[in-house]
Amino acid sequence: MADTSDTRTPAQIEADIRRRREVLAETLDEIGVRVHPKTIVGDAKAKVAANIDHTLGRAYVGVNRAVSDVRAQFVDEDGAPRLERVVPVALVVVGVVGLLALGVRRRKG
Repeated sequence: MADTSDTRTPAQIEADIRRRREVLAETLDEIGVRVHPKTIVGDAKAKVAANIDHTLGRAYVGVNRAVSDVRAQFVDEDGAPRLERVVPVALVVVGVVGLLALGVRRRKG
């Protein structure tokens, strides 16, 4: 059978009760802060911001990769333009701009 006798003095028991009350009060305060609506909203905002940052970071990496891929198509490893690819694209752009300019001129005239 276990010994149920308490060898502590009344002062030690009171000090133990006082410590436990303080710990309990701190715990209740912490719970109160955690369940407070402002805390919940703040936590939700932080999670959304973190998700947006993560999404924007992934988008940046994707766009950066796409730009690098396109750049690699028109510039060689030394940084010199690949004229065999730049010239046809430039001619197409000039042609499209010219057709658009003619269309605008005809509408006005």
